[in-house]
This record gives sequence, C-alpha cells and structure tokens, in this order.
Amino acid sequence: MADIVEALVDGGRASGGPPLGPALGPKGVNIPQVIALINQKTKAFDGMKVPVKIIIEADKSFDVKVGTPPVSALIKNELGISKGSGNPKTEIVGNLTIDQIKKVAEQKQDSLLGATEKARVLEVAGNCVSMGVTVDGKAPKVFQKDVKAGVYDDQLQH
Repeated sequence: MADIVEALVDGGRASGGPPLGPALGPKGVNIPQVIALINQKTKAFDGMKVPVKIIIEADKSFDVKVGTPPVSALIKNELGISKGSGNPKTEIVGNLTIDQIKKVAEQKQDSLLGATEKARVLEVAGNCVSMGVTVDGKAPKVFQKDVKAGVYDDQLQH
C-alpha cells in the first residue's frame, strides 16, 4: 500500500522545509530528489500555489502528481483580472497574447486532451469564449479558425 503525502507548494520553489520536509522525513524517501521533481513539474506555475500529491511506494520509489488551477483561473491570473465577463458576447474583459495563451496551455498540459501545443492552445481558446477574453486581438472562435488554417504554425508546435 502506497503512502500519499499531499501539500500546497509555491510553483517551482518547493523546499525541504515545511510543509514537505516534516511530512516526507518519516517516509524514508530521498527528500532532495522529491523536491527537485516537484520543482521541475511546477516551474510553469511560478508565483502560484500548486497542489501536489507525492505517492510513495513500499520500496521508497515515488511519483509526484501535480494538480492545477482551472484554465479560467490561469487566464484570469495571466490577465490580472478578478473575474470573466458577465456577458461575453458584448463585454470583453481582456486579451491574451500568443505567448500568454501558450503559457496557460503549458501550465495545463497534463490535464488537457490535446497531444500537441497547437491542440492545447485551441482548448484554452475555447475557455476564452465564455469568459469574454480575446486572443491576439481576435474573438476566440476567429483565433481558433486561424490556428486551424495554419496562420500561427510558425509560433505553435504541432
């Protein structure tokens, strides 16, 4: 039966101190290796609190599962806004640049269905529709059509 340690850490900045050190110490795992893996997996969430789950097997091997905030929370954080639009058809609350939408797609890559950066960016753009957020100055659905048509192929991996 595996032991599970759950904690909330600063993205890319976990340390051997509390809350991880005291929780991991009695489990007999290599704490610096665990911390290094957590920081590697959470670096895209720099400046955000990220839930992590460390699964420790009987042989002291371990795996780290990183939870992520919802896509809408990442978009709001990226734009510095507190909420999406109450009426997304007429009220625009922000605009994501290509770099920003790629960053959100990278942050959520483990939980998005898309196998490529291009597919994941299309998924994030889908969230923008209901939030009243444009992408690269365009309505999200227009942006998605342009991505599918190859307009952004030089900026997105596919």
